[in-house]
Amino acid sequence: MFGKLTIDSIQIHDPIIVSTLIGIFLIVTMMFTYITVLGKWKWIWNEWITSMDHKKIGIMYILVAIVMFFRGFADAIMMRLQQTIVSSGNSGFLPPSHYDQIFTAHGVIMIFFMATPFVLGLMNLIVPLQIGSRDVAFPVLNSLSFWIFMVGVLLINLSLGIGEFARTGWLAYPPLSGKIYSSGVGVDYWIWSIQISGIGTILAGINIFTTILRMRTNGMKMMHIPVFTWTSLCSSILIIAAFPILSATVTLLTIDRYLGTHFFTSDLGGNMMMYVNLIWAWGHPEVYILILPIFGIFSEVTSTFCKKSLFGYKSLVIATVSITIMSFIVWLHHFFTMGSGAKVNTFFGISTMVIAIPTGVKVFNWLFTMFRGKIEFKSPMLWTIGFIITFSIGGMAGVILSIPSINYVLHNSLFLVAHFHNVIIGGVVFGCFSGLTYWFPKFFGFTLNEKWGIRAFYFWLVGFLLAFIPLYFLGIMGMTRRIGQNIDHEYHRLLSIAFIGTIIILFGIICQIIQFIMSIRYRNLNKDITGDPWNGRTLEWSTSSPVPFYNFIKKIKVTSKDAWWKFKTSNEKTEIDYDTFYIPKNNAYGIIMFIFLSLFGFSMIWNIWWLSILSISLVFITCIKLSFFIRNKCYSSISYKEIKNLLNKERKND
Repeated sequence: MFGKLTIDSIQIHDPIIVSTLIGIFLIVTMMFTYITVLGKWKWIWNEWITSMDHKKIGIMYILVAIVMFFRGFADAIMMRLQQTIVSSGNSGFLPPSHYDQIFTAHGVIMIFFMATPFVLGLMNLIVPLQIGSRDVAFPVLNSLSFWIFMVGVLLINLSLGIGEFARTGWLAYPPLSGKIYSSGVGVDYWIWSIQISGIGTILAGINIFTTILRMRTNGMKMMHIPVFTWTSLCSSILIIAAFPILSATVTLLTIDRYLGTHFFTSDLGGNMMMYVNLIWAWGHPEVYILILPIFGIFSEVTSTFCKKSLFGYKSLVIATVSITIMSFIVWLHHFFTMGSGAKVNTFFGISTMVIAIPTGVKVFNWLFTMFRGKIEFKSPMLWTIGFIITFSIGGMAGVILSIPSINYVLHNSLFLVAHFHNVIIGGVVFGCFSGLTYWFPKFFGFTLNEKWGIRAFYFWLVGFLLAFIPLYFLGIMGMTRRIGQNIDHEYHRLLSIAFIGTIIILFGIICQIIQFIMSIRYRNLNKDITGDPWNGRTLEWSTSSPVPFYNFIKKIKVTSKDAWWKFKTSNEKTEIDYDTFYIPKNNAYGIIMFIFLSLFGFSMIWNIWWLSILSISLVFITCIKLSFFIRNKCYSSISYKEIKNLLNKERKND
């Protein structure tokens, strides 16, 4: 009746896992108790769980990303501590199987469940405001996308206490991920968490793409939209094009495991290198799915804090579109050692070097924007400067790795790990922190504490450089990736420096936690009165802070890319918008779909076939009911007079 699930599947023998589970249980219990005491469950249900508001959905994406960041960073500390202890001649505290699960989970969590939702959250929050729209194109689908994504978050965290996670590396290469070498449920957790959450990401990409093309305000042409919206458009195109490749690849791996086929094993004509090709045909565009919106954030931040229009707007747009196209012709540089031949390796090596050109163009655009600008060294700007330093190092290392002969030597070494983290942490994570700080007052009505934000930045920057620069030297010395046992003693000194760097990053995270606590505690002192605390240049700053649920009650005719800036400096009067608004109704279809898909994924992992059939049937029934809801009852109308009364009420409450 319960398939492979037994009482022994619960991880009660590993003290690290048990202590972690106890800690999670205590935190969740305290949180639920606190909400119950305050009587906020109804408010949470109405205002958040069933909300169709793109701003609240974006905030929920970011909150989930922050929680998963803590989980992924805990894994990183354990890995680095294990390597440091083992290289000193001791046995370490993690058995090989546990270490393998940790480094697999670390990669999966940080890419799929931290970076991706953080970027999607910022896109959800900002894109409709920057184009003067009241919401995304498909509000109900937006909620559905988030809750489908949350299924993957739940499944990957369930693996912590029930069963195990994959021990294959974050991309689960066959034949290691096949049934013979991974007979447990770890790879199945990997499959279903990524497969289901990937569907949610595709739907989110379609939504953002349609919103930008069809929901722009009066007069806003494509060459008028802000750079962040341009980069979000290109990122959503990549999501629509690349994530179906991931879904198809994982589906074929699923069939191999569940039905005994041989798409990716040598038996009966299969080819494991086909899996590597397919997974990286998604994997390299995924890097640009994450980094392109971050480029947009840095463009907005640089322009605002340098007090001047962005240098080379058209060149930035052209560079963004060029990267979008070229990102699909560089995937093979991830496995030059496959043996494709000199001609293939040469083509992909040159294409990898060429894609660095538009990226370099962007860096020079930001530098020339800073040139002779009145730079304010606020925390969003500091994250931008730190990004230029760290991302440039990672980019140069990437160009080195694009040379096939050098890649043959460094391919499986820590040099590659250092390069990848330079790009993702120094690029994506720094950019997310910059964007969150920059736009925080727009959604919460008060700014974050600058002193603690600046302290967090310096801890992060110093810790990051100490944590990953030594890995370049270790890679050149010959230390390979993925090892947690039998590490040569000559690597100990550099690994110790890297561990110290990780601890300094931890201090940076603590500073960020204090920053949020201090900001919330003294939020009345940091209240944003004007709605535009940073003197922003793009249209989202035309709304009040925090932004009301209807976004815009006034409209500005957009005739240039700096429409809001010109409006602020010209003292023009705004026009009253339409008399009637259509607001999407709250509904529970998202959370219902989350419950049924979670049951389906869990039952497929543990081979509980009756529950699989029941839950997938309920998913189809929910989809049918949802289609009728969207057709007949999705929106409710609200008059301008009612909105005006609500606005006056909000002002009185403030």
